[in-house]
Amino acid sequence: MTTAVSIDIGTLITRTPGLHGGCPHILGKGVTVRRIVTWYKRGLNAEEICDRIGHLTLAEVYAALTYYHANTAECDRASVNLNTL
Repeated sequence: MTTAVSIDIGTLITRTPGLHGGCPHILGKGVTVRRIVTWYKRGLNAEEICDRIGHLTLAEVYAALTYYHANTAECDRASVNLNTL
């Protein structure tokens, strides 16, 4: 019998001052939510993104996408600010 393991997805995304400009990123992986969302907006699905970044789990990719959809205005505003530098 397999035992299910529950993961709090809130622990997968973090912000670290001085790292990635303080942008949200996947904890311990060096991949920003913005990077995941960029590929998502270009038409890649979560599985394809996971394949492209082999060291990420599918749960981490979905956590990044969930974070983006829960904080769309903030993420889009931060992305615009970075593009105008």
